Parts: sequence; structure tokens; C-alpha cells
Amino acid sequence: MSVGVLLITHNRIGEELLSTTRTILGGCPLPTAHLDVPQDSDTPDMTDRAHKLLSTLDEGDGVLILTDAFGATPSNVAVRLGSRAGTAVVSGVNLPMLLRVMNYPNLPLEALRDKAYSGGRDGVLLVEPTPNEQSQRHERRQ
Repeated sequence: MSVGVLLITHNRIGEELLSTTRTILGGCPLPTAHLDVPQDSDTPDMTDRAHKLLSTLDEGDGVLILTDAFGATPSNVAVRLGSRAGTAVVSGVNLPMLLRVMNYPNLPLEALRDKAYSGGRDGVLLVEPTPNEQSQRHERRQ
């Protein structure tokens, strides 16, 4: 058994993140699903769909729910599911977060939740040009 991973996101973000993850890793070592939430969606309907996906993913070790923007409809659906025992929710899903999760398929739910959080946080970097690149930019402007 293993932890399931459910992405609940706007439009097709979850689908694309999973597709990219499969391409990079050659597959997903954890059971995964995504719920695409259209802009004009009905929250109760999306919650019902999410519950069904959650039930298929939960093999007994729980389900990690990843969502995109806290406070938006996908997040609201995820929070409703997160009140169920055996679930954990992390908001702000990004590719580094999902890759980190997939690299630790044997962790229990709580540890996997922490890996998701650290992967997402550590995957956001402020990239400054090197001194050589700064010099080249300055020369091009002149």
C-alpha cells in the first residue's frame, strides 16, 4: 500500500503537472489523480467528484491533496476533503513540490506532506544574473 496523491487545481494545471512529472520520472510511483476545476464550476459538484477520486486513491495509507491557490474554489474543495481522517492538504502546488513527493513514495502521509511543503518552498528561487550577465546586459543597453 502507499499514499495516494490527488491534485485539485484550476483548469488543467493538475493534469499538466502530472503529465510533466511522468515525463521527467518515467512514471509516477504513487497512485495519482487530478480534478480539474473549471472557472464556472459548482463547488458542491466538484466536492462530490473529489470525494469519489479520494475513495479510489485511498488504499489505506491516506491521500495527500495538493491544490494550487489557497482560498480559491479548488482549495475550498481540498479543504473540505482535508477534514476527513487520513488526508493532508498542501496549497501552492508546483512542479518541484510534485517531483519531491514522487521521490519519496515509501513515506507515511504526514512525512510526505512535509516533503511536499519543503519541495514547493525550496523550489521557488529568486534568480539573479551573474556578474558577467549583468555586464553583458549593460553593454547591450548602450
